[in-house]
Amino acid sequence: MSVQKIILGVALVFGLSACLDNDLERAAAGALVGAVAAEATGGDAVTGAAIGGAAGALCDNVTNICN
Repeated sequence: MSVQKIILGVALVFGLSACLDNDLERAAAGALVGAVAAEATGGDAVTGAAIGGAAGALCDNVTNICN
């Protein structure tokens, strides 16, 4: 999977995660978006879900986007 696709997926997760209330909801949304994006771009859905879930769960710890 190329770096550009990963960056795009993480950006999508951060954008969606701002709408949710807690880490669990953001992680679930991130995992879903990551899996769908990976599958759509020919990547591994499980890896995409893991990356998206981690990004969703940690976005409020790393950025101010999710607060």
